[in-house]
Formats: sequence, C-alpha cells, structure tokens
Amino acid sequence: MNFFTESLPFFYSIFILIFYSAVMCFSEPARSEDIVPGSLLEKELEEKEMKDRRRFLKTALGIFAGAGIWLSPFFSLFRSPQAGERSIILPKGTKRESLAQRNPRNLDTRNLEITPLKDFQTMGSTEYPVDLEKWRLTVTGRVQNPLSLTYAQVQALPSMEKKALLICPGFFANHGIWRGIRMEELLRRAEAEKGATHVTFLSPEGNSEREEDFPMEEIEAGRVFLCHGVNGETLPEKNGFPLRVVAEGHYGSKWIKYVSKVKVG
Repeated sequence: MNFFTESLPFFYSIFILIFYSAVMCFSEPARSEDIVPGSLLEKELEEKEMKDRRRFLKTALGIFAGAGIWLSPFFSLFRSPQAGERSIILPKGTKRESLAQRNPRNLDTRNLEITPLKDFQTMGSTEYPVDLEKWRLTVTGRVQNPLSLTYAQVQALPSMEKKALLICPGFFANHGIWRGIRMEELLRRAEAEKGATHVTFLSPEGNSEREEDFPMEEIEAGRVFLCHGVNGETLPEKNGFPLRVVAEGHYGSKWIKYVSKVKVG
C-alpha cells in the first residue's frame, strides 16, 4: 500500500472535522438585540430557531453519512487484491451461507467444500435460449487477427480449471470448480497488441446487455476467464450457458453471464 492509499482515512477524518465544525457554526443563528427578554416574540423565535436548527442538523448529518458511503468505495479503488493484503484462510466446515456478507478478495477458500451444482443459486437473468448453429464468440479491439468462433471451436481451445468463490453480497455464495478457456491462448490466437491494458466481456445485446472489463494482469494470471463448465458438467443455462465470466476475488456482479463478445483494449 502506498502513502496516498494509507493517507486516505486521514484525509477523510479531516473532512469529518471540517464538516462538523461548519455544522456547529452555522446551526447557531444570530439573535437580535431589540427583542425583549421573556417576551412572547422571543419564545416564538426560539421555537422557530430550534425547528430550523433540527432541520439543518438532520440534513447535514444525512449529507455527512452519504459522503461516508460515497467515499468508502472510492477508497477501495486504491486497494489491490495483490497489494500485500493477507487472505483469511477459511477453516474446514465453514458454511457457505456465512460468506454472503464477506469480500471474496480477502478469502482463502482452499478448505471450503465445493457447492453441489443442484444447490447453486443465481441472480439476474436465468433464461437465454441459444441457437448454437448461429452463436459465435467474437474477439475484437486491439487485435491483429479478429476471431469469430463457434461453440465447438471454443470447447476445443486449451482449457483450464479453477476453484473460485462466487459471492452475491447479502444473498448467497457458490463455490465451484469452473472449467473454461485459457485466455492467454485466446489472446495469442487473436494476436492481441502488446500495449493492450484490459479485456472487456459483453453479454448479448438487448435488455440484458452487460459489460465488464478487467486489467490484463488478471487475465494473464488466470484469475479471470470465460467458463463453459462447472463441477464437471456443462454450464447450465441459468448459470450462463454458453459462456460466463469467472472473476476470482470479485463479487458476482462482475461474473456476467451469456458472454458472446470479447474486446481487447
């Protein structure tokens, strides 16, 4: 972690102090010296001032809390899963239900049992009828040799298997053995340019269209790839057939389903 990353909580604390000071200053309104002490007018003004002060403090505290929520994910952008963070080794017998609130980036799942495919839970679209005669996986962008592959050609590519934990925060966790494309081979065949920095995966066009991009470092390290099988079986339709993203260390929202396009950038 660099100096800037370590200093972010300090800067946030300074922001809190400044904001709180401003609230205290401006929530105390000025009083007129012409008002007679103990008069009815003074009492009415005091009641109005109290209501205004409460309204102001309520609004200010709302902004303050919102700033914390907004800035919290901003801080996380500067933290890398590989930036010296220590993973928590989950003990044997850990219930996957207890992981729904955890961050997959910080979890070592070597002892975690594999979730039976019948128990896999899903979010988002669960139906995507595919005509495999027409379906193609395209690879475009910063490549010298754009590709358009049939499903059979995709399956014939050099493959890899990886245990990875999919967490849909607040809902469920699926730990599976995912089988799919060895991405470095796919990029080699597409002749990706040396200066390429990221890969974007896109789901079908239409109402469910999604896209997610990942840095080339994660692609080359095999932490992010396209899978067509899980737990020894063909990837079910509800889980993303023909292809879905597997993104080790990322929340399930990044594991988009029904991928048909890859763009190198």
